[in-house]
Amino acid sequence: FSFNCVNQTFPRTTSEMKPESTWTEVVFLQIMLSSISLLTAALNLFVIISVSHFKQLHTPTNTILLSLAVSDFLLGLLLMPAEIIRNTGCWFLDDLMCSLYNSLSFVITSASVGDMVLISVDRYVAICDPLHYPTRVTERKVKIGVCLCWLFSVVYGCLVVKEDFIKPGRHKFCVGECIITVDFIAGTVDLIVSFVIPVTIIIVLYMRVFVVAVSQARAMRSHITAVTLQLSVNIRKKSELKAARTLGVLVVVFLICYCPYYCVSLAGEDLLNDTYASYSLFLFYLNSTLNPVIYALFYPWFRKAVRLIVTFQILLPGSCEASVLKNK
Repeated sequence: FSFNCVNQTFPRTTSEMKPESTWTEVVFLQIMLSSISLLTAALNLFVIISVSHFKQLHTPTNTILLSLAVSDFLLGLLLMPAEIIRNTGCWFLDDLMCSLYNSLSFVITSASVGDMVLISVDRYVAICDPLHYPTRVTERKVKIGVCLCWLFSVVYGCLVVKEDFIKPGRHKFCVGECIITVDFIAGTVDLIVSFVIPVTIIIVLYMRVFVVAVSQARAMRSHITAVTLQLSVNIRKKSELKAARTLGVLVVVFLICYCPYYCVSLAGEDLLNDTYASYSLFLFYLNSTLNPVIYALFYPWFRKAVRLIVTFQILLPGSCEASVLKNK
C-alpha cells in the first residue's frame, strides 16, 4: 500500500508513489471512512447488547453471532480508524503502536473467519442431524469453541508479526509510515490458514446443508398431516431452514467481501501495491458493516431489540425477560 510521508530520508520506491490528492478529496475521504467506521461500531454494539441482555436470545447460534459481532465491533472501533490514518495521512503514533495495530488486524480478522466456520458447523448439525443437535451443540460447547477460536487468533496474530515486536519500524522508509512486511513463507501460511482451509470447510458444509435443506423443504410440502407432533416437527424444521437461509446469506456476503483481498494476496506483491489492493481491503473491512445490516433485514428479533435499546426500555427492571421472539 502507499502512504503519505514527511521528512523523507530515502528515495520513494515505485510502491510508494501515488497521485497527490487535493485537500478537499482527503477531507471528504476521511469523513466518509470515519462515518463507515462509526456506523460499523454502532451497529455491532446493538448486536452485542441485544444478545447479551435478552435471555431469549441466549442460544448456541446467537453465541456465535455475538462473538462475530465483537470482532466486527473491534474492527470498526480500532482497525478502521487506524487504516484511515495510514491511507489518508501520516502515522503519528510510534512504531510499537504500528506493530500492535498489525497484530490486532490478524487477531480480529482471524476470529471473524473462525466464527464463520463455527456458524457453518452449527447449521450443518442443525439441518443434517436435527435429532442430535440439542445434545451435540450446547451453549457450553459453543462457548468453549468460541474461546478456543479467540485464543488461536491471539496466538496466531502475535506469531505472524513477532519480528515487528522485536524491532518495530524496521521496514519503514520514511517518517509517518506504518507498514507490515510478511515474508513468502509466512504469507503462504497465512493464506492457507486464514483463507483456503476455512473457506473450503465453509463451502463443503454449506453445500451439504443446501442439499439437505432442499430435500427437507420438498418433503414438508408433499407431506401434510394433522398429527400435532408431526406439525411441531415440521414447524421446527421450517425454523431451522429459515435460520440456515439467513446465515447462508451471511456466509455468502462474507465470501464476496473476503475473496478479493485474498485473491490479491495470492496474486503476489506487484498487485498488492496496486490501487485495487486498497479497494479489496476496504471491501474486506466493509463485511463487518454489512453483517448487522443482514440481521436487521432477516431477524425480526434484532429489529425489536434495537427499538427497546434506543428507547432505553432495557433499563427497566426485568427487561432482560422481555419477549423479542414472539413476532418471529
